[in-house]
Amino acid sequence: MCNNVLFLKKTGYGRYIAILYYNVMAILILKNIATEGPGTIEDFLLHSTMQYTIIDLASHAIDSAAGYDTLVMLGGPMSVNDEYEYPYLTLEMKLAEQFMRSGKKVLGVCLGAQLMAKALGARVYPGPEKEIGWFDIDLKDAGLRDSLMAHLAPKGKGCKVFHWHRETFNIPQGAERLAMSDLYPNQAFRYGKNAYAFQFHIEVSKQMIFDWLKNESIDMKKIEQETEAYYADYAARARSFYESFFRN
Repeated sequence: MCNNVLFLKKTGYGRYIAILYYNVMAILILKNIATEGPGTIEDFLLHSTMQYTIIDLASHAIDSAAGYDTLVMLGGPMSVNDEYEYPYLTLEMKLAEQFMRSGKKVLGVCLGAQLMAKALGARVYPGPEKEIGWFDIDLKDAGLRDSLMAHLAPKGKGCKVFHWHRETFNIPQGAERLAMSDLYPNQAFRYGKNAYAFQFHIEVSKQMIFDWLKNESIDMKKIEQETEAYYADYAARARSFYESFFRN
């Protein structure tokens, strides 16, 4: 739901003036592990003065999702199939299904995207190998027609994005595949008009990339060079996507 919110702002004369913001969105952000936060998503929301709540499911339960009109689900090293070890994943999937079925806005990143897929009845399973680093995705027919995906790939069919995952998903029934990569044929899908699932990490900051990969068996010098080359453009495209997704 959208709410009208009243703020009090202190003036230079020590007085307060009331400012009423109409149709303020209430955004619920779910973390699956402490180290994978909302990154540039939170940067955008702070800059845009949007109202949001972050819950780390590993240590806090969701009291209620009533009053939120947007759900953001982030990544994590676990599998969506590890529900016995991480029981909050079951609740998270039920919540995602409720939001998607009701037409509310949902954005799932990596594990969040896999949770969306499984919540809609699709299979989630290990991919051929880990996909780590900067690789291209290609927009498919639905992706080329999607106005929000155009913000991520403003120059046409493909774009460079950051990956860190080892599992993949089938496209759920009723959803449309938006993008693929050479290694993973299902990189993104949209369900309905408002739910977007991204296997890649749209939310990363530079520091998040370096922190995540410091213990991976990869060429960190190559990652650092590519991050310096690609990150500024990537962050700008992510902000453009957020502008359209969260505001419209």
